[in-house]
Amino acid sequence: MSTTQYRMHSNNTRTMRAVLFDAPGSPSVLYVGEADTPTVKENDVLIHVAATAINRADTLQRKGLYPVPQGESSILGLEAAGEVVGVGAAVTQWKAGDRVMALLGGGGNAEYAVADAGHVLPVPASLDMAAAAAVPEVWLTAFQLLHLVAGGVKPGQSVLVHAGGSGVGTAAVQLVKLAGGRSMVTAGSQQKIDTALSLGAERGVNYKTEDFAAAVAEWTGGKGVDIILDCVGGSYAMKNVASLAIDGRWVLYGLMGGAEVDGPVLGGLLRKRGSLLATTLRSRSREYKAELVKRFREECLEGFKGKEPLLKPIVDSVMEVSEIAAAHQKMEENKNNGKIVLTF
Repeated sequence: MSTTQYRMHSNNTRTMRAVLFDAPGSPSVLYVGEADTPTVKENDVLIHVAATAINRADTLQRKGLYPVPQGESSILGLEAAGEVVGVGAAVTQWKAGDRVMALLGGGGNAEYAVADAGHVLPVPASLDMAAAAAVPEVWLTAFQLLHLVAGGVKPGQSVLVHAGGSGVGTAAVQLVKLAGGRSMVTAGSQQKIDTALSLGAERGVNYKTEDFAAAVAEWTGGKGVDIILDCVGGSYAMKNVASLAIDGRWVLYGLMGGAEVDGPVLGGLLRKRGSLLATTLRSRSREYKAELVKRFREECLEGFKGKEPLLKPIVDSVMEVSEIAAAHQKMEENKNNGKIVLTF
């Protein structure tokens, strides 16, 4: 691959701009500096990044609370969209010039990123790069939660989606609707609730002012919901149990409300024959992620196409990568309604 694709320094080291931090801390520790351009292995695709995005995992890693999985880049960023500029020797399905979006184990907040060829998706013509950057991590997470972990959504089944204004939340609402299910969301503002309702949710609850368990009982006629998607954890545990239907599935994928649980949670689960399923995506094997990407491409990617697509990534804001500290601050203050995208 030609080295002219990179900025060259006098020491002939290939370098790129990337989001960096020297020690864990607040958003103010983040800055844009220079890092080595990643090495392309035989099954990798090298992407010239046009847009990337931030996720909760990035804020936790910045704080020193999320160890980087072995073998992954320590640079922040779990997704990116851009143009292929190089491929490994074993890659046949991608070529230079392809417009792609990719699920990453790290390294997305940089000018260049490498992705496993099996973790890459084509960017539909209807999406620009900013919108494409808002797809991989959150849409694949939502798809995984609903279809691989929870076992799928059947027509008419009900799903409670916590953090309904987040990237995962807005994706999950649309995927539930696509599967013929019904959804209710919790969120911290009426604006976020209104967005979820516009995407297909039937009911929205402001968790700051309403009891979501009571709202679930009213919405389901006392039956409870079939599936709960929960990124909050501890502080919601008892209300989640109260909200669960008999044989319901509670899928835990985050701990924004803490890891400690008070009250008879296990007794409640036992009485309802409920399942508590805990999962993360970043630490999964390459093979698992490749199968997830394959299924998502086959079952959902078509939904993003056309002038009136069935599925659409929700972008809260598009910021320059130099605004990385402000982007993290915005996410930590829960001010975003959808994805925060960064451009180079």
